[in-house]
Amino acid sequence: MSSLIPFKKLNNVRDLGGMKTADGRLIRSGSLIRSGHLSGLIPEDVDSLKVLVDRVIDFRTPQEREENPDTIVEEIEYTCMPVLDTLTEGLTREKEADKKVFLQYLTRPREAAGYMSRMYQSFAQDYALSQYAQFLKILKAGSRKAILWHCTAGKDRAGIASALIEEILGVPREEIIADYLATNEYLKRELSFLSGFVKKQAGIEDGAENQLAEEAIRNLFKARKEYIESFYGEVDRRYGSFRRMAADALGLNADDISLLREKYLT
Repeated sequence: MSSLIPFKKLNNVRDLGGMKTADGRLIRSGSLIRSGHLSGLIPEDVDSLKVLVDRVIDFRTPQEREENPDTIVEEIEYTCMPVLDTLTEGLTREKEADKKVFLQYLTRPREAAGYMSRMYQSFAQDYALSQYAQFLKILKAGSRKAILWHCTAGKDRAGIASALIEEILGVPREEIIADYLATNEYLKRELSFLSGFVKKQAGIEDGAENQLAEEAIRNLFKARKEYIESFYGEVDRRYGSFRRMAADALGLNADDISLLREKYLT
């Protein structure tokens, strides 16, 4: 399991170090870090980030970055790499997208879950995989300190990026899925706040409508096993296997995989 790195104001910052591969090796600590967005950092968090990281990859859309820009730290190199090429409600946390998705799904939890599963399938399609291929090129090149990648909450786009490198390094899939689901614990407080805020804005109080809204919000903003399984299912449908997708869509041959394992495993 990845380990939480404590920050004062940053949520869901996790080091993949210590995760075990099928052959008994471990991901090297202090080299691969996932997180939520890096907006509005306090000086104490900036200092901590400088110690750990010298490369940041931002998977958010241009509109997300404009609404909540990362705090720029002079010593860190930033790369913008939007995984989604269109406004995607529920994943991007753009204000316009959030408003639309809440209106559409706020009292329809089953449809909200179906929507999220379809969004995860989009991560196995051409545009997203072309961006993830660039992400893996950066990991192949390596960095002196850790490379950190993030989206907004660090759950969906960053979660799939983490799953990709964990698969390539040889972490068993059940461990990958367990680590993906651990996000729910790290974002519990944020989800509680979001639920109350959204329901208040929509004028939803106690009763059946409130229960439906609670479930819909959980389905939109929690990590669920069926979501990441939708991604893997789409990979199998389009490519036949993860290995084939890694070769055909991510451009990784056996030498590339060996290089990544040599660089990031101990």
